[in-house]
Amino acid sequence: MEPQTHILVVEDEDAIRTALMDFLEFQGFRVSQAVDGAQARDLVRPGAFDLVLLDLMLPQISGEELCTLWRRNGVQTPVIMVTAKGQEKDKIKGLDIGADDYIAKPFSLEEMLARIRAVLRRTDPARAVGQEFAFGDLHIDVAGLKATRDGRVVEITKREAAIIQYFAANPDRVIAREELYREVWQDTLSDLGTRTVDMHIAKLRAKIEPDGDQPTIIQTVRGAGYRYSPTV
Repeated sequence: MEPQTHILVVEDEDAIRTALMDFLEFQGFRVSQAVDGAQARDLVRPGAFDLVLLDLMLPQISGEELCTLWRRNGVQTPVIMVTAKGQEKDKIKGLDIGADDYIAKPFSLEEMLARIRAVLRRTDPARAVGQEFAFGDLHIDVAGLKATRDGRVVEITKREAAIIQYFAANPDRVIAREELYREVWQDTLSDLGTRTVDMHIAKLRAKIEPDGDQPTIIQTVRGAGYRYSPTV
């Protein structure tokens, strides 16, 4: 059985927090709570939660300050900013400081659920494409760590599987080395990181490309990064 998606609800209004938690638990999520900014700051760390519902106006530390702090400290947990403010400038500011989505009160629980699912699909490659899927003309079995083409089986590493999942969740989009390293390695890119990304891509191409000298599945975009083209 797959582990439950763990959501942190950061909301100082008791009635709203309770309603959100009850609804999300009914939908099958594991839910924790924080009643103010200081508590949320102490709870959130890399890997602790799958998503944070973060109220903008909080006692002690605001939602804006928290989101800025988390992103500065390398916490990439998806954040949906929740606020009573509905002006465009507030939404833009929330997204600029690192929030993944933004919803203004009052909102329906069904809309909140749809936004949560959309953000999770967008930020979690495994959730978006699953454990078995097609990658070009390959059949990928992530759990079995293998790729199959025309009956030929190639073993892949866990890191290679994670790279494939991220590309498959973002088809036909240029992905910078920085983004790939941040999302797959869960770290910020350095000169060593750049070489690590390129090395892994080269090894992966040798395994999955029909012609390793002329890659068509994972293409290099000069000066920008890589692009997965499933229709080539």
